Amino acid sequence: MLELIVISTLNGILFGMLLFLMASGLTVIFSMLGVLNFAHASFYMLGAFFGFQISKWFGFWPALIIAPLLAGALGAMVERYGLRQVHKYGHVPELLFTFGLAFAIEEIVSIVWGKSPVDFRVPALLDFPAFTLFSTNYPAFKIFMLVISIVIFAGLLITLKKTRIGLIVQAALTHPHMVGHLGHNVGRIFMLVFGVGTALAAVAGVIAGPALVTQSNMAGLLGPILFVVVVVGGLGSLPGAFIASLLIGLVQTFAVSMNGSLAGLFGPLSPDLAATWLSDIWNVTIAQIAPIMPYVLLVLILMFRPMGLLGTRET
Repeated sequence: MLELIVISTLNGILFGMLLFLMASGLTVIFSMLGVLNFAHASFYMLGAFFGFQISKWFGFWPALIIAPLLAGALGAMVERYGLRQVHKYGHVPELLFTFGLAFAIEEIVSIVWGKSPVDFRVPALLDFPAFTLFSTNYPAFKIFMLVISIVIFAGLLITLKKTRIGLIVQAALTHPHMVGHLGHNVGRIFMLVFGVGTALAAVAGVIAGPALVTQSNMAGLLGPILFVVVVVGGLGSLPGAFIASLLIGLVQTFAVSMNGSLAGLFGPLSPDLAATWLSDIWNVTIAQIAPIMPYVLLVLILMFRPMGLLGTRET
């Protein structure tokens, strides 16, 4: 039991930090532009595929630098030449723009790399067990993923809270016109923040690609959970996104590792009820319902705290 708790906690924190890497960019973009970017997870997918391709040519370590830069530059261009042009027509066209962009990116990825998973492997330098805990060998690459996520989180926090750039960005969140009057190019700030947000998602794609499956529908699998993180944490709240990411990561990881059911807890149903629909509910395990746990949490948050854990508005 202790082994299960320790390993699940490590995996849950790791998954939560990966979620935060992506959700942080989505949160900042929403705060500044007021748009829920439906294509945000697509940049995570692009980061994984860019990383795969560049690692084939130059190795994993150059890919870890180049792939996020490419995705970030692409994200900045999307904001400058796409989203900004649609902005004047209102929020609905913006949502439709990002929704269509997500489908376009998925189709392009399918055309270039195919629909089957690609062979994106863990670099040889980190392909060994970092330590053995009880009877489990914990991969060094997962420790690397965790360290990278923590370093980026700390860097993002310090940049936003302790530097002049962070102060300007935070001011632009709430008082863009005042920041503009002080001589700063607010449009360029929006473009750079959008690019940094997409680059963060791409970093998560590069480091998660070798550990998870890199395929053309990976954005569709993870994208909805990002919106759960943003809503549960509170729209526009970075600390809320951090707490929600860890909470969802831990809840889903622990749920996957549990095989308990109502039948295991209370015993089998009586013969009269065994042939009814109640039998399916009675025998379903916690691991089987693990994928819907984030959405259950979302429903509960919307019922009892609609503004999210640390949100300050109900928009």
